[in-house]
Amino acid sequence: MTMLIVEQGSTIETQRTLIRDLFRDSTELSAVKGKVVQEKNAADAKRRTQPQAPSSQSPANQSRNQDSSTQSESNQAAANQTAQQHRASKKPQLAVPSRPAADLADDRRALITI
Repeated sequence: MTMLIVEQGSTIETQRTLIRDLFRDSTELSAVKGKVVQEKNAADAKRRTQPQAPSSQSPANQSRNQDSSTQSESNQAAANQTAQQHRASKKPQLAVPSRPAADLADDRRALITI
């Protein structure tokens, strides 16, 4: 009987160590993912706020380039709007089911936690 208790104690200690290691790894992974997202957002913000360099093209070429850039901006805006609509439709809102009144007053199902 004593041998069983000793073995159970060592098993529990091993599991405790494993859980701590997994938790530490999980927090490190979350931190790395957070840094990646922050770097991506910073790069996107920098790219959006970067001014366009003035060009030395002739006025006729500039008007053509402006037309094409206006078209590409409108295409990009339409793509962004479509992507946002797709993301919004991807996550449906789940409604929490209501509880019957009989369940609210049922003392036999009272949950006791330690």
